[in-house]
Amino acid sequence: MLIFKEILDRGTAANIPPGRTLFARDWYRDAATQISSSRVTPNRVEKSFEQKRKVSRLELGNMYMFVYDPKTKMDLPYYDTFPLIFPVEKHTDGFMGINFHYLPLILRANLMNAIYSTATDRKYDENTKIVLTYSILKRASKYKAFKPTLKKYLNSHVRSPFLEITAKEWDIALFLPTERFKKSSKEKIWKDSREMI
Repeated sequence: MLIFKEILDRGTAANIPPGRTLFARDWYRDAATQISSSRVTPNRVEKSFEQKRKVSRLELGNMYMFVYDPKTKMDLPYYDTFPLIFPVEKHTDGFMGINFHYLPLILRANLMNAIYSTATDRKYDENTKIVLTYSILKRASKYKAFKPTLKKYLNSHVRSPFLEITAKEWDIALFLPTERFKKSSKEKIWKDSREMI
């Protein structure tokens, strides 16, 4: 089950290069929404990644998925056990990251479209990174949807390798139904996020 490759191959056949235009971003996002959530369990997603893209350390500028078991889960109203993040700060015990799963699809798209302006190049390949920090997010109103997505993750509670998502896959990952919320429904969480924004 190679979901990313399957969608990328369809895009290539239709002559739609990933990421380069708003039309392309919308095409890949729409293709991702057609995939059923039963096909994108954390275990299946991890198996679809090449070994070299399962890393033990994350780098700022890359997008990642991973399995997470929060230390304070008993106190949290809800949480995501399979975050999709861009890390924005590294700490000695973990990292802060934007977890897109806390936003409904339209707000994910809007935030990601704004984030594209920080990409290091327009090739959208394995070398493309984003240049995003917490201070940048706070300063620009175009990033205001980040507020409910910013979460701290402890290294000691990460339960899988980090699955590195290349730039050509960002829009696919963004809309794949991979959120795995506990203690609440995504509809309730997205409502809370809208209110916070």
